[in-house]
Amino acid sequence: MAFRGKEMMKKVLKKVGEINLAPGVKESLKKCIPDSKVVMNRAKRGIFAGRHIQFGNRVSEDGGNKSRRTWKPNVQEKRLFSYILDRHIRVKVTTHALRCIDKVGGIDEYLLKTPYHKMDTEIGLFWKAKITKLYEELGQMEVVFFSPEDEAKFEQGFRELKLAERAARKEARRQTYGSSSNHDQIEEGRADRHGTGKEAADGSEGGSHGDDGSQQWVANA
Repeated sequence: MAFRGKEMMKKVLKKVGEINLAPGVKESLKKCIPDSKVVMNRAKRGIFAGRHIQFGNRVSEDGGNKSRRTWKPNVQEKRLFSYILDRHIRVKVTTHALRCIDKVGGIDEYLLKTPYHKMDTEIGLFWKAKITKLYEELGQMEVVFFSPEDEAKFEQGFRELKLAERAARKEARRQTYGSSSNHDQIEEGRADRHGTGKEAADGSEGGSHGDDGSQQWVANA
C-alpha cells in the first residue's frame, strides 16, 4: 500500500549502484528523497501536499466497541495552468494543495518554492524538476526590447494579416454558398420586384386621380 523513504533510498541505490556514487552525492540524495513515513500509492500520481490516508477506530455509542477505519483525503482532478509551459497540467490534487497553490500564486510558484524533501510524491518531483530546469534556461536567455517604430510595424503587419484572413473567409463563404452570378441574379430579381411594385403604386394613384376628376365634372354639371 505504501512505500517509505528508506525503502525508496534502497531502490535508488540498487538501480544506480552505491559504488558508483561520489561521497557527497549520497548525502544530497538522501535530502532530496521524501522523509515521510507512509505515502499512498495513488499519491504517487498527484500532488497531495502532505495529506495522506489516516487510520483510527470507529467507536460505537452504546457499548464503546472499536472497529478499525480509515480517513481518505479529499482528492480532486484539476487542470492547472502553467505559465512556463504555456499549457494546462491535468493532475490530481487535494483541496489542501489547491489552497496552497492559490496562496503562492500558481502551480509554477508552488513547485519552485516547495523543497524537494517536502515534495513527497513522484509526479510532484517530476514536475518540479522539469519546471526548475525550464526556469533556469529562461534565466539564461537575453531579453530584447523593440523600438516604437518596430512595434508600429508589427501592429501594421498584424492588421494586414487580419484583413487577409477576413478576405479569405469571405471568399470561402462565397464559394461555399454560391457564386457571384447567383448573387447578381438575386439582386436583379429584387430590383424587378421593386420596379413592378412601384409601377403598380403609380397606376393606382393615377386611377384615383381620374375618378376624382370625373366626380368633380359631374358635380359642376
